[in-house]
Amino acid sequence: MSLCTYNERENIERLIPRILAAAPQVEIVVVDDHSPDGTGEYADELSEADPRIHVMHRPQKLGLGVATLAALGYAIEHDYDVWLNMDADFSHSPEKVPELIARMQEADVAIGSRYVPGGGVEGWGLRRHLMSRSINWYTRLLLGLRTKDNSGAFRCYNLSRLRKLDLTRFRATGYAIQEELLYRCRQLGCTFVEIPITFSDREFGESKINQKEAVLAVWVIFRLALDRVLHISVT
Repeated sequence: MSLCTYNERENIERLIPRILAAAPQVEIVVVDDHSPDGTGEYADELSEADPRIHVMHRPQKLGLGVATLAALGYAIEHDYDVWLNMDADFSHSPEKVPELIARMQEADVAIGSRYVPGGGVEGWGLRRHLMSRSINWYTRLLLGLRTKDNSGAFRCYNLSRLRKLDLTRFRATGYAIQEELLYRCRQLGCTFVEIPITFSDREFGESKINQKEAVLAVWVIFRLALDRVLHISVT
């Protein structure tokens, strides 16, 4: 499983032990974008003490999409069966990790969903709710997705399907990677299941989402919609 980090030391100090307590069989790769707060160096210390923890250092902050694809590439290269991705800021409960992995028995992609019965969000204002609902509606409309939560990062994937993807052809470098991954999985014929989660806003650090990232996500989804109309292959 992967955690993409930029200035998340305070969070991963608590998060990684809880992940390993909930799912001791997993291996974790921390993909760090040269965090000024020492996240990468702290992850190195954890890796030296525990062989289940691995670290990828990137030279600068290049975007969540690029980091996520780096983590996916690592999982494929090391021949894992499944790949689970989650936020590094405690927005997702580590105790849900085993359930997502278990659902790989019935689907190619298991989504921790805020927008199915039983799911929800804590700590958001009206503006954040509207932004999230709008981007999910927009994604379903343009990309033909039927899943309810297309913008969340808490997911588990069957890597036997994702190995067919050409990672160099992805358009998203930022937050639209979440929608693009689901679109490309759907184009491959993947099956999906959504399990309810409660998303909690971060306690430490600052959110990386801003207006520029939101506008870029809208543009990337539009470009993917053009690909869909033009029948451009995802592999």
